[in-house]
Amino acid sequence: MSLARILFSRRLFTAENFYILRKFSSQNALNLSEPAVQAYLKQLMFEHEHLCLNMKRTYEENRRLFQIKPIVNVLEQRVTLYDNIETLKELNKKPHHDDEMKKMIKEEAEIYLKRITEIDIELQSALLEPQLSEGGVLLEVTAGAGGQEAMLFARELFDMYELYAKYKNWQVCLVSLEKSDIGGIRKASMFIDGVGVPELMKMEAGVHRVQRIPATEKGGRIHTSTVSVAVLPKPTDIEANISDRDLVIETKRASGAGGQHVNTTDSAVRITHTPTGTVVECQEGRSQIKNKEIAIQKLRTLLLVKQQEEQQSKINSERKSQVGSSNRNEKIRTYNYPQDRVTEHRDGGGTVHNLKGFMEGDSQLEELQHSLLRAQKRQILLEEINRFAKYTNMKTVDNN
Repeated sequence: MSLARILFSRRLFTAENFYILRKFSSQNALNLSEPAVQAYLKQLMFEHEHLCLNMKRTYEENRRLFQIKPIVNVLEQRVTLYDNIETLKELNKKPHHDDEMKKMIKEEAEIYLKRITEIDIELQSALLEPQLSEGGVLLEVTAGAGGQEAMLFARELFDMYELYAKYKNWQVCLVSLEKSDIGGIRKASMFIDGVGVPELMKMEAGVHRVQRIPATEKGGRIHTSTVSVAVLPKPTDIEANISDRDLVIETKRASGAGGQHVNTTDSAVRITHTPTGTVVECQEGRSQIKNKEIAIQKLRTLLLVKQQEEQQSKINSERKSQVGSSNRNEKIRTYNYPQDRVTEHRDGGGTVHNLKGFMEGDSQLEELQHSLLRAQKRQILLEEINRFAKYTNMKTVDNN
């Protein structure tokens, strides 16, 4: 786009032509009529042109170009539509037009205006829709306060995530499963791999609270329990290479259910990483080789997380005060069985009045995760817009 056309885009969001976007009229929408937002979008167009003209872009500049290109593409379409509308306005001012010509001009203008409404929706999508990547995570579910009732709900939550992975066509590999006496779980973990896994499952990290009448008690009293969910990044071999010299590998007979084969074969694997003292175990499979592979993969994950935590501790403490950290110390969601509702407490959440359906791990969980990601992306975008507004001495945007 030429500089002249970018300057022409000063009419990009005039008050008389601004359309309210019904699809994004929720709390996750971005108010495109805000002057700071308009100025920021124009700046993106300038930045895009500058990056396109630069033939010696760095890796970071290429990444930035890839990031803003979808937004600028939509903005350019909107500028073209306003070009066409302005041309029709000038044409309509000319004398000696018959009724048929005026009717054609009006119909064509209505087509452009309808398309602008659609473009506004596409712009909100380009700005706020999460970008999903292919990857994997290690998901850990741990029973918290509430004794046996917490363990029972931990089992249900773990089952929900397995069902959700099947619904999303993700790959699942069970890592560990520590059962309780009455069918619950104290702690369980699994690897999940697929498109969107790193972003969507990150939304599950935190404390999940359940309120219901326990099956283990009589008297009808509502009991509150908690379950912690940790979502850790799954590393690649390059990210976390482990030297065999640093490993102490032990084998033993697996414990728990599984039949005679489990009790007579040394299939369980315990690995100690001597430089850090990190210990992992895997005993779910019947193959010692497979259990060793899974245990090493889990070890890589834990070591990578430790490295990341050390490097980003200062950044995380600052970010927590602004947008929250979604760590396991925060109650992120409440499952209220007597009232048949699931309440998400974070920005972008809400209440679902179909708890049984939600626990089936399908579209309801998917929609909630996407809403949370949009809210998160909106918050990050608003902070970027406000930094730009302060730099240009403009009025900042209200974050609410």
